[in-house]
Amino acid sequence: MKIGYPCINQTINCTANSTFRLANYSQARLIDTVTKNLTCLQKILEFNIQHNLLFFRISSDLIPFASHEICDFDWPTYFKPQFQALGQLIKQANIRISMHPDQFVLINALKPEIISRSISELEYHATILDLLELDQSAKIQIHVGGAYGDKISAMQRFVTNYQQLSSKIKSRLVIEHDDRLFSLQDCLAIHAQTNIPVLFDFLHHACLNNQETVREAVILASKTWQKADGVLMTDYSSQALNARLGKHNSTLDPIDFAKILTATQGLDFDIMLEIKDKERSAIEALKIYNQF
Repeated sequence: MKIGYPCINQTINCTANSTFRLANYSQARLIDTVTKNLTCLQKILEFNIQHNLLFFRISSDLIPFASHEICDFDWPTYFKPQFQALGQLIKQANIRISMHPDQFVLINALKPEIISRSISELEYHATILDLLELDQSAKIQIHVGGAYGDKISAMQRFVTNYQQLSSKIKSRLVIEHDDRLFSLQDCLAIHAQTNIPVLFDFLHHACLNNQETVREAVILASKTWQKADGVLMTDYSSQALNARLGKHNSTLDPIDFAKILTATQGLDFDIMLEIKDKERSAIEALKIYNQF
């Protein structure tokens, strides 16, 4: 099992997701911001290697406005050497990489312009992973999207629009069930028509399920992943106390995490901690895992 955290390291004084206002866009500002982001990404990866945190989600803000029409700069060519160097670091340390576009990426939207923007954003994410020269096990995760008052039609629209995506995106895309609309079983139904792998989220499953146990659910999700996709990716958080259902906890609950490890013992998957204190909880989780 590889354990990791998303996007931001709070220990080192460096962030790989700096951006700026659209009104302030210029090629010079873009180059300066991306240069700093890539430098910080290397520092974060080096920290993770030092602490054996071998699963990391790269921020979607790595290249500000990359999918926006304002960006006509050939950043993939300009930054190719830096991406190749980062990719070598990732591959040498055997780090698992993922990305998770913002919730405005909706390929089952009702409006064509939203679908078009969503596809452009997915192309950008796929370009990042391609520039790093990572294999198909580096994934882009999205939710099914909105129900728009008709969940069955929304699922079918996802399937239809998914078929129109480029192979570049399809090879990396995975879907994640959520805590309100689309359960694991809904995602499995979409998988049956598309073969898209299903990422498993422990907290979402606790909020919305079809009475599967955690172990049963993880096994079902893992069966949607082919050898080239790598082992099942999972997201983990426990429920925040006195908060809305589905809100991520601010720090690791060691008792809950140990229960998850016990329930899934012997199963093969990587786990992303969607917990607010990031690498601090990931380091603690690794200590607990090493005791099993």
